[in-house]
This record gives sequence, structure tokens and C-alpha cells, in this order.
Amino acid sequence: MFDAVAARYDLTNDVLAMGQNRRWRGAVVRAVDPRPGECVLDLAAGTGTSSEPFAAAGAFTVPCDFSQGMLTTGKRRQPWLPFTAGDATRLPFADASFDAVTISFGLRNVSDPDAALRELLRVTRPGGRLVVCEFSHPTWAPFRTVYTEYLMRALPAVASRVSSSPDAYVYLAESIRAWPDQPALAERVRAAGWERPAWRDLTGGVVALHRGFKPGGE
Repeated sequence: MFDAVAARYDLTNDVLAMGQNRRWRGAVVRAVDPRPGECVLDLAAGTGTSSEPFAAAGAFTVPCDFSQGMLTTGKRRQPWLPFTAGDATRLPFADASFDAVTISFGLRNVSDPDAALRELLRVTRPGGRLVVCEFSHPTWAPFRTVYTEYLMRALPAVASRVSSSPDAYVYLAESIRAWPDQPALAERVRAAGWERPAWRDLTGGVVALHRGFKPGGE
């Protein structure tokens, strides 16, 4: 499915998110706080747009994705990034390889999100940090109703005009509506072994930024 949307993926996201996705990416970068010399895993990186700011900050950044189409498109655009094919539930990296791990708008699409959270813990160094940016549940009830209507009606209609595979965005709308709310996802982060799980709402809870830390740091 994601191979089919790779060519116009970033453009489609800009249109559907009404430009908010750039603000969300900025919030992720600040939360990850990449530093020169660190190793950062950007899981579900797609074409690598989300990985560029980490690399620009001086961190060795590995964009990893399951979709070969996304990786091919990304490698063509940013050949200097070490794009890596990988299954989120069986990552091709050694234990304790990264100082920080992050996944934006991808955990929802993994077949077993809890296994992915455990795998991210495995490849993170003790004391390392996790940042998950994912669609969530608006906190204001009237806005939540409007948002749900947009997801189920307007989003597929807009996608049919700008995306190379509109059916993928019908799935997107359905998966967002079925995804756990903020406290439920925080509990799943904790259950996977991460310490101090917390979240911050963005755009009224349309998106939530979840964080956690691997036990064992100084």
C-alpha cells in the first residue's frame, strides 16, 4: 500500500494536514533533541523527510522503513542518508545501538504496535529516549465531532485529488479513528518497558507526542 503512494506522499501529507505536519515535525525534533555524535533511529521514516533535521543537528541518523517504494524514493532524493529496510517488530539492529528512537505516524500501521515498542526498547541504549508522534483524540468534544467527520468524509475526497492511491487514505482515516487515546497509548508505552511515559497534545489532541526513557541510565 505505501509503495503505491511513495511518489506523492509528502505532497499529499502537506495538503491533508493543511500544513500542520511541518509544525508537528518541528515538535518531534525538539522532543528528540538530537545532538552531534548521537545515533538516532527514525522508524517508519518513509522518504526520509522526517530524518533530515536529525542529521542536520549532527546526529548519525538511520531512516528505516518497511516499504521499499518509500526507501527508493527517499534514497533518490537524499542519497547521503543510510536508508535501511526493516520490520518494526524485528528490527535489523543490535541491542543498545541508538541514543534516541522515534516513530512518527507509523506505529498505528504496524501489525503489532506493542512488539514494535519492545523492539525499539531493545535497540535503545540504557537511559536513551523514545519519541512517538501519532494521531490521537481531540480533547474538546465539539471539535472531536468535526474532526471525525473530516476524517471519514473529507479526507478520502481530498486524497482522491492529490494522491496516487486514494484507497490508502481511506484506510488512514479508519485507522486513526480506531487508534487508542492518549492515556491508553501511554499505558502501552509503559507496559513495553519504557519509564516515565508522558505525552503532550498538539493541535488540540489531533496529534499527541509521547515520550519515554529506557531504564538503566545514569
